[in-house]
Amino acid sequence: MADIFTAAFWNQYGALLWKEFIHTMVMTGVSTFFAYLIGLPLGVLLVLTADHGIRPHRILNQVVGWIINVGRSLPFIILMISIMDFTKLVVGTKIGVKGAIVPLVVSAAPFIARMVETSLAEVDAGVIEAAQSMGASTFQIVRKVYLPEAKPSLILGGSISVITILAYTAIAGAVGAGGLGDLAIRYGYNRRVASMLLVTIVILVLLVQIIQSVFSRLSTSIDKRLK
Repeated sequence: MADIFTAAFWNQYGALLWKEFIHTMVMTGVSTFFAYLIGLPLGVLLVLTADHGIRPHRILNQVVGWIINVGRSLPFIILMISIMDFTKLVVGTKIGVKGAIVPLVVSAAPFIARMVETSLAEVDAGVIEAAQSMGASTFQIVRKVYLPEAKPSLILGGSISVITILAYTAIAGAVGAGGLGDLAIRYGYNRRVASMLLVTIVILVLLVQIIQSVFSRLSTSIDKRLK
């Protein structure tokens, strides 16, 4: 493993590591964006339609909750394989970066929905009631009360979501999605290049630490309770 400190190692694998690092970041970034496009509204809907919500609707809440629970219960690699035909229909391929994004979104969106639901549920009911008494519409309450008040918690939840999706990209490498996970499997495990396995692990650990640190600082900086 000492060869990771040599020029020969980086001359041989440096370009490949950089390429797959970019692939990992693209998969994580794009998947997070689309997963939030789906998960955020679902989380808001769960809070609004809950028994104690401002627009209670038990049947709708239970149906949406059931769909989310089903999505969360499926291990990512099983979900990825089971929806390959759907993935190809959407993006035209079952493998590679594009082929990984669809299952990443499908898997992460229910997780994000629950994270959003938990964050919004922490908003003080008195603030919601005050907004209602002033005649605010449901959309106004969501946009001007729920989301701003829950912002620190949403940001912390965002860090967990991004890190989870990053971990899923590594799993996706097992079925030809590319990225750092693919390198770890192809070179670190199949070809017994221990140095490559070590480098990919270090990069992933550093990415997790950076993401957690950035989101935590951002959450702290906008948390009114800490000022």
